[in-house]
Amino acid sequence: MPFIPTTEEEVHQRGWSGLDIIFVSGDAYIDHPAFGVPLLARWLESHGFRVGIIAQPDWRSKEPFMALGRPRMFFAVSAGAMDSMVAHYTPARKLRHDDAYTPGNSHGARPNRATIIYTSRLKEAFKDVPVIIGGIEASLRRFAHYDFWENRVRRSILFDAKADLLIYGMAEQALLAVAERVRNGERFGEIHDVRGTAYHCKIFNGNSSVSIPSFEEVSATKEEFSEAFRIAYLQQNPWSGGVVIQQHADRMLVCNPPALPLTEAEMDAVYALPFEKCPHPTYSETIPAWEQIKASITSHRGCFGGCAFCAITMHQGKTIQSRSIASLCEEVTAMTRKPWFRGTVSDIGGPTANMYGLGCSNSDAMKKCRRESCIFPDICTHLRTDDTPATSLLHAVRSLEGVKHTAVSSGIRYDLLERQPNYFGELVAHQVSGLLKIAPEHLVDHVTTIMRKPGRKSFESFITRFQAASGRAGKRQYIVPYLISGHPGCTLADMLELALLLKGMGITVEQVQDFTPTPGTVATCMFHTGIDPLTGKRVYVAASDREKGLQKALLLRHQSSERSKVIEALRELGREEDARQLFGFAPDTGRRSAKIIKKAR
Repeated sequence: MPFIPTTEEEVHQRGWSGLDIIFVSGDAYIDHPAFGVPLLARWLESHGFRVGIIAQPDWRSKEPFMALGRPRMFFAVSAGAMDSMVAHYTPARKLRHDDAYTPGNSHGARPNRATIIYTSRLKEAFKDVPVIIGGIEASLRRFAHYDFWENRVRRSILFDAKADLLIYGMAEQALLAVAERVRNGERFGEIHDVRGTAYHCKIFNGNSSVSIPSFEEVSATKEEFSEAFRIAYLQQNPWSGGVVIQQHADRMLVCNPPALPLTEAEMDAVYALPFEKCPHPTYSETIPAWEQIKASITSHRGCFGGCAFCAITMHQGKTIQSRSIASLCEEVTAMTRKPWFRGTVSDIGGPTANMYGLGCSNSDAMKKCRRESCIFPDICTHLRTDDTPATSLLHAVRSLEGVKHTAVSSGIRYDLLERQPNYFGELVAHQVSGLLKIAPEHLVDHVTTIMRKPGRKSFESFITRFQAASGRAGKRQYIVPYLISGHPGCTLADMLELALLLKGMGITVEQVQDFTPTPGTVATCMFHTGIDPLTGKRVYVAASDREKGLQKALLLRHQSSERSKVIEALRELGREEDARQLFGFAPDTGRRSAKIIKKAR
């Protein structure tokens, strides 16, 4: 199947005189289902719409946005697979010099706040053509939100972008519903009842709604911000969530309930679309994001973990939407015929790999549920934890002709693995290529409680079981833990305790994620307000760059570049004596013992 048209010449090659819908994306055009814009473009194409893609247009003038002419129906804008501010800046607000979604890994192919800038240029070029905004940036900024890069509360992005409609979440159902209604002659400004959409108006004419504190109120006090977030967060159940209204001056944001989860058949239909599985042929340089995911397959969507720092609840939702094993095997079989495939399926998973095929066993309870997590602080009695579907999937894929190796590179919940012995056995014996990535994030229990993650005991139990299972399989395999520094609730003393625990376990951490307050997460609400919105309790926040830097340094104690910061942290805590345990030398002499030369296991 040809690529989605990106030029007027390609439009004419299809025999079309024009396009119905034009997507504008902050990412390069990679025709792969892992990327939202190409997936949605293929989805609309399969329903008879003529669609085109303008990828990474030069936003400095309107002309690049006119490359495909005027669409008959509307423009659909996405900043890309990442929020443009997250893509451009480090957690310390320093400018990045790369962009994995751009050919050659080059920085600068998209602007800051790309959704707003793209919409502005489109309105400049075609002021009477409606614009729908979506993608992760628009989705998580749909309400008034705290912006870390400006350190202030911003309005809903729908107002700042001056767009006509916002679609949040994964968008297949909502975008198709809007497109079909416009095709059938309905006026764009009258489409106000589609799930997964938000719009603005002066008067709300619906039957019922839930109001949250206004933009002006959440800007004025942190308590009101926390309350607004709490109410909106608890409306994310697609069956029982209501319409959420937030006043912005003399207008109101109206956010409809989330779209219903896709069924297995619908998921299969989406991923069976005729993707080329590679970048558009006009690109001459490699695109790192494609190199990373090209041999991976998405088995499901959603995550019921409810981690405080994760935005999935406000975007994909916590309901697991799984594909059939037949669908996944068909995709892998087709992939084995690609010239770039070398026999290894690099990942079989989703947001959390071992949630494939799981869900609520009580449909009535599911439709009323207000739990933020199905597995924290304990596993819900209604949760199906049978690992047969996930185990069967892994076995089926690695048994396919043309497949030499398979791996699970997506995250796993090791607390859930305690109820999945067969999946655990398959994982350890066949799906770990030497290193297994897991994300405890922290090991101090009161911090992991705030994170909504399992604590130290669960982690230590998993390490023991993993080592034993690897030994039985005759393999030398290791854990690569992912940890977060500077998370709300974590003090400098907590980070020192974590560093000492890791030292005692013989674990050396090579990568630490400094907490970034991105829109749409519980943890970001905590960072801004100092309040856990779901419990109402006060939470400590390491807000200064200095303290965040000291916390991160404690986890990277083995790196010589961080040593002075570690000593600074120890002195601030009055814990200089712990330097000997961390480094193997006393801080007053600065001399290293032989212990520091010996690399931690």
